[in-house]
Amino acid sequence: MIKSASTSLILLGILAIVAGIVAIAWPGVTVLALVIMFAVFVFVDAVLQALRAFSSDAPGPVVGHLVLAAVDILAGVAALAWPRASALVVVLIVAIWAFAGGFWEIIAAFGSDETSGSRAMLIIGGLLSVIFGVVLFTRPGLGVAALALLFGLFAVMDGVAQVIIGIQLRSNGQFLSTAS
Repeated sequence: MIKSASTSLILLGILAIVAGIVAIAWPGVTVLALVIMFAVFVFVDAVLQALRAFSSDAPGPVVGHLVLAAVDILAGVAALAWPRASALVVVLIVAIWAFAGGFWEIIAAFGSDETSGSRAMLIIGGLLSVIFGVVLFTRPGLGVAALALLFGLFAVMDGVAQVIIGIQLRSNGQFLSTAS
């Protein structure tokens, strides 16, 4: 189990750097993999919704969960049948994720316990995330390769920022316990 926030940040940063390098090396495969991962996710969610439907005693939740399961199945089939349109949706989801994550990263920079170096890295990483999200919102049709390259560059830069923050936390002796 990971015992400190610094170790967690360093490991997540390294994972982001590796994912970014893979995305840059194989851009077409990266976006197709995102679409397939989305389809797998919604198919798994459909099964879970169906299981939840039949674990309820009242008829209302049964119907609701079965409708959600059907929507999940339709979304998964649509993603696999129309991967280009699904890639556009993935672009918009990544844009929302990057914008929101960057916004909260900037807010986190002004936390009371942040050092000036950590604060600067959080702000830089947050600004990069926000810019990435805005670019994807304004130009969603950039194409599969451009999305994968932007995602790869973003992941590498964000991973480097996380590794640096983790190292700074560790060197300052701030081994924060993670929630168990």
